[in-house]
Amino acid sequence: MKEQKAEGSKQKAEGGKQKAENARRSSAFGTPPTAFRLPPSVFVGCQGWNYDDWVTGPGGRVFYPRGTRAAGMLEVYSRVFETVEVDSTFYAIPPQQTFENWAKRTPPEFTFSLKLPQEITHERGLGDGSAELLAEFADRARSLGPKLACVLIQLPPQFELTPETGRALRKFLPRLPRDLRFSIEFRSASWLRQSVLDFLSEQSVSPALVEGQWIAPEDNWQLAEQLTGDFVYIRWMGARNLTRFDTVQRPQDENLSAWAKIISRLSERVPRVYAYFSNFYEGHAPASANKLKRLLGQPLVEAADLEDQPSLF
Repeated sequence: MKEQKAEGSKQKAEGGKQKAENARRSSAFGTPPTAFRLPPSVFVGCQGWNYDDWVTGPGGRVFYPRGTRAAGMLEVYSRVFETVEVDSTFYAIPPQQTFENWAKRTPPEFTFSLKLPQEITHERGLGDGSAELLAEFADRARSLGPKLACVLIQLPPQFELTPETGRALRKFLPRLPRDLRFSIEFRSASWLRQSVLDFLSEQSVSPALVEGQWIAPEDNWQLAEQLTGDFVYIRWMGARNLTRFDTVQRPQDENLSAWAKIISRLSERVPRVYAYFSNFYEGHAPASANKLKRLLGQPLVEAADLEDQPSLF
């Protein structure tokens, strides 16, 4: 019983910290109305689209209509959201035909954000051989044409700032093709220095804002106060202790409300904001994305509407 009380007190304290942090974030940017009417410059989506748990089954509506197969998921997804973050490019560079097929299967205004292959970020540490892989990746990614939103350079937590990694970053970023947008995600707070931010600004690379475990909220938010590119890239992560993704299991409504206020201010400073949700944030990424869209005053397509809609592509 004492252990249960102690655990309850701990959870209550953590909840209080989160509420305080949400309030701090919101107050730093004023108090706009509950729902905002933003111009079409904030693009909200999910981290991936190919999830069997998103298919409606006998238990009630989920997201995809009953019977949706993997081959048809992207087409349905693109009728609901305007953008998606692609995780599969992290594991290997897809054939050019794959990029071309993604473009053909989605509406004209739809966009893709691609994760840079882990062979560059995790295995080679931006070092030897990375430039050649980057060139190959960029060449194929260009097959998306205007549907390519940006590329995410996700660095691992162990990639801390040292003389060696600092040199690797300074050598790698100038090699990024200037016709593509790039965002970089640091998972070590050692990179959060003014000299690093100044260098990102020189290279027009935007630091990713990530709701996650790697960067403290107050440190992470400092990145948003000093923008280094002409767009903002936001990701919502979560503890990887969920085993199903068909419903919201840990609501983050207060946190999302704080982010909506932040995004409304950011959209006044940059022409584009890309925002992507992991299933691990609340348990069901499409629901999280629609929550944010609702807070931003954006039109929604609910799961129930998909059942009877004919294919458009």
